[in-house]
Amino acid sequence: MKRILAFLFIVSSIAGLTAKEKVDLVISGGTIVTMDPARHVIENGAVAVLGERIIDIGLASEINKRYEAGRIISAKAKIVLPGLINTHNHAPMTLFRGIADDLKLDIWLEKNIFPLEAKNVNQEFVHWGTALACLEMIRSGTTTYADMYYFEDTIAEVTSNAGMRGVLGETVLQFPAPDNKTTAEALAYVKRFIEHWKFNSLIIPAVAPHAPYTNTAESLKECKRLADQYSVPLIIHVSETKDEEKQMHDKYGVSATQWLESLGILAPNVLFAHGVWLSQEDLGIIQKRGVSISHNPESNMKLSSGTAPIPQILAAGITVGLGTDGAASNNNLDMFEAMDFTAKLHKLTSMDPTVVPALQVLEMATIGGAKALQLGKDIGSLEVGKKADLILIDTASAHLQPLYNVYSQLVYSARGSDVRTSIINGKVVMLDGRVLTMNESQILKKATEYRDRIAGSAK
Repeated sequence: MKRILAFLFIVSSIAGLTAKEKVDLVISGGTIVTMDPARHVIENGAVAVLGERIIDIGLASEINKRYEAGRIISAKAKIVLPGLINTHNHAPMTLFRGIADDLKLDIWLEKNIFPLEAKNVNQEFVHWGTALACLEMIRSGTTTYADMYYFEDTIAEVTSNAGMRGVLGETVLQFPAPDNKTTAEALAYVKRFIEHWKFNSLIIPAVAPHAPYTNTAESLKECKRLADQYSVPLIIHVSETKDEEKQMHDKYGVSATQWLESLGILAPNVLFAHGVWLSQEDLGIIQKRGVSISHNPESNMKLSSGTAPIPQILAAGITVGLGTDGAASNNNLDMFEAMDFTAKLHKLTSMDPTVVPALQVLEMATIGGAKALQLGKDIGSLEVGKKADLILIDTASAHLQPLYNVYSQLVYSARGSDVRTSIINGKVVMLDGRVLTMNESQILKKATEYRDRIAGSAK
């Protein structure tokens, strides 16, 4: 009898030791580029996901022994990377892609984009333009984006339905916009928008005054009050062009940054889009106040706005994220291309090939972007406890072989089209190149319809 009991005890002990913990998803067998504080890279690694969050990361052999997954995705011959974070976009403007190219910013905006928006932008336009943007971003590895536009409730609905994460801000202006004809109406819209989306798992509402030169001191202060009241980000274009800075100096006698500082606007929840014409004094203020910057090299180059002093900004300890800007001035939303341009642009303008190296650029597109949007605790790196936002990049292509340095390969060689699978908030939104959360053919058909409509309105 004692022998039987001993045998049963051993069997039960072994069963206890070998019992696997159940998880929803395991991504197994790839090169895991964590972007964690130690910048660990795990060859033949795996990521275990339960619900919205990562619960374990390690060698595939260990993760597979430890967990029983409801779903296993093979990452063989793939790089597993945190989802890319686009810190500046105007999503619906995909429908204006290519309609007004090779123009100066003031002519592009005032003579082309503003009139086209007045004739075409309504809730339906915003719906389909956002759908096209989300489709493009999911396909090219972006899992979170920051937006400033109109009818932001519609943008939030489309983004959420697509399974994407968005930091979304309703634009506030001192002149009539397509959705709100007065600043007071826009501010009331912002308040309702924040209250409606504040606790959504994918949507982070924001306040988005367009720029210092398109807002009054009073409207900027009210935007600041709302952002602080609801603890949400404040996103604003600052120092995008030399003409803008001249306008600020002519009107107020100081730079845009210095004027915002005098109004008490600047704080860690503020994100500057562009920051091309920042002085050393401006950088000191930005660093002191904990403001972050979204660098948009392609849009700045295409519009000849200038080159942001990114090496100096980084040297000052300021957080920098990368953005594409809207597709009307880029003309795509591919963050891999944005990384490539960032690294090469600053090497060229500084005449120093060592500045802004590949790892630093990848940081801007991942953990740096997360921190810039006040989301560093939840996304931007693959770590236990963080949201499961990650992408799988296929390396079985001629332009990605051989692979010596994974950071260089991602920044200089990879393209958005190399992304095969996207997972956001623990949900698979694209698998093996097929987007699961959107009707791709319908969206592309609508884009063609809008092309004909918008082209007609431009005559």
